[in-house]
Amino acid sequence: MLDPTLPDAFTGPSAWVGTELQKTPEAWLYHLSADDIADLEVAARHYLSLGRDIGEIAQADFPLGHFAEHLEDLSETLLRGIGMEVLRGLPVERYSQEMAATIFCGIGAHLGSARSQNAAGHILGHVRNVGADPDDTNTRIYQTNARQTFHTDSADVVGLLCLREAKEGGDSLLVSAETLYNRMRAARPDLLERLFDPIATDRRGEVPEGMKPYMEIPVLSWHEGHLTVFYQRQYIDSAQRFEGAMRLTESHVAALDLFDALANDPELHIRMRLEPGDMQFVYNHSQLHDRTGFTDWPEPGRRRHLLRLWLSMPGDRPLPPAFAERYGSIEIGNRGGIVTPKTRLHAPLD
Repeated sequence: MLDPTLPDAFTGPSAWVGTELQKTPEAWLYHLSADDIADLEVAARHYLSLGRDIGEIAQADFPLGHFAEHLEDLSETLLRGIGMEVLRGLPVERYSQEMAATIFCGIGAHLGSARSQNAAGHILGHVRNVGADPDDTNTRIYQTNARQTFHTDSADVVGLLCLREAKEGGDSLLVSAETLYNRMRAARPDLLERLFDPIATDRRGEVPEGMKPYMEIPVLSWHEGHLTVFYQRQYIDSAQRFEGAMRLTESHVAALDLFDALANDPELHIRMRLEPGDMQFVYNHSQLHDRTGFTDWPEPGRRRHLLRLWLSMPGDRPLPPAFAERYGSIEIGNRGGIVTPKTRLHAPLD
């Protein structure tokens, strides 16, 4: 039975419908002005003059003028607004990769604290096809050119900076978890109920000390007045290989299939092509994201390449206790990421 305190439908700004949001790009697309760019460049040059690893960047080390006000607005948009924004127009073609990464990480430092994205402790991720096998149960899907499917990442916010786009494909898709809830509540409340059950999700070989090789976190959680999503279908399916993992019943599979079908409905999701210099920030607790498959350029220097940040946000919502399986600490402002006994935080530039 669904929790009786759950609403019949969510109606706030994060319960958007893709076709409507697509018509109002001013709600989610911010064009950087020349003054914005100059502000970011001055702050980046200051940090680079300190001679420190980009992984150590903090807000105080990246002093901004007027653009800091927009980042305060962006934080509010992520946590209590529609849950995503694209900053467009950073001239990455005239920067070194170090300069671009410094600007990106500096913006991240104004929004929250960077978290480790893998067992190696990378706080700056590189999203590109490295030829990994998408069917290998130890492969992270972002290392391939395959379709990702709708999912969330293991942090409060995920940020992407596009350095180079693919020859074809690689479009970004976003969908609201609250909208998916609304549609399932109206059509199949019996299947919606199954998404609140703990479901095993594969860790793909990145196992914290003392933990199982899978997590048991519901797809949807209702906690202290917030609907929070945690989802990666491919990893749910591959977790079934582990003895002891909760078996998916027919009704669980049907619920997951409906959730996926709704997320893939062109009416519900929004589709965008990130251009070089675009920075996209997405709130993982209310939104799911996806990337279409792509064909890359044959020349290595032209191939699709995005930088990624995972951020823990101050002033964020409380998370259910089950999230400690993935996040370790669920302390607001100090949670998320992937930490194993070998983890050492740093920001590789390539």
